Amino acid sequence: MKQPLFVFRPWITGLMAALVATAAWPQDTAPRFVPSEDGTLVIDKRSKVAWARCVEGTQWNGKTCAGLPLLFDRTEALEAAKARSKAEGVAWRVPRANELRHLVNKRAVPPGVDLALFPAAPGTWHWSSSTRVRSGTVNTYNYGNAMQGSTGGPSSQLGSFKLGWAVDMTTGEARGDVAKTSRLPVRLIRSYE
Repeated sequence: MKQPLFVFRPWITGLMAALVATAAWPQDTAPRFVPSEDGTLVIDKRSKVAWARCVEGTQWNGKTCAGLPLLFDRTEALEAAKARSKAEGVAWRVPRANELRHLVNKRAVPPGVDLALFPAAPGTWHWSSSTRVRSGTVNTYNYGNAMQGSTGGPSSQLGSFKLGWAVDMTTGEARGDVAKTSRLPVRLIRSYE
């Protein structure tokens, strides 16, 4: 009796499908964030930006960020970015809230920024340059939203002069109801090519 050319064996087809899937779509195992050669920056390969490895007021000493973090109100944070840009000839800026949120690893135990990449990082709220963050809808009939000026009306425009956005670097939560006079650390960012 003649043998068929192909015999259906379910375990073979499943194995072949797995091999084909692996070969067709190689997985990127390269880390997204890597330190620069001199260690002073952390490069985000996906977004093509460079983060200051240390928050303002601390300096990279080859092993960690030494010194005490400076605390700024929001205006001072923006001015610190301008001053560093002028001093180094590189366009530093205060990051947007969503950029800061990318630094927080929520799956880590405990959650927060990678301390190998950002040693001595304060696990507190940090200033962002965001003026508006896209989030879920706002219930205009919620008394709390109306009191905070979240309805989009005139009170929200008035509130924007007094309130700014900050990100909790342990949870990744972003809030737009932080008084601009609050004193928070700042981690600067710049483009990287």
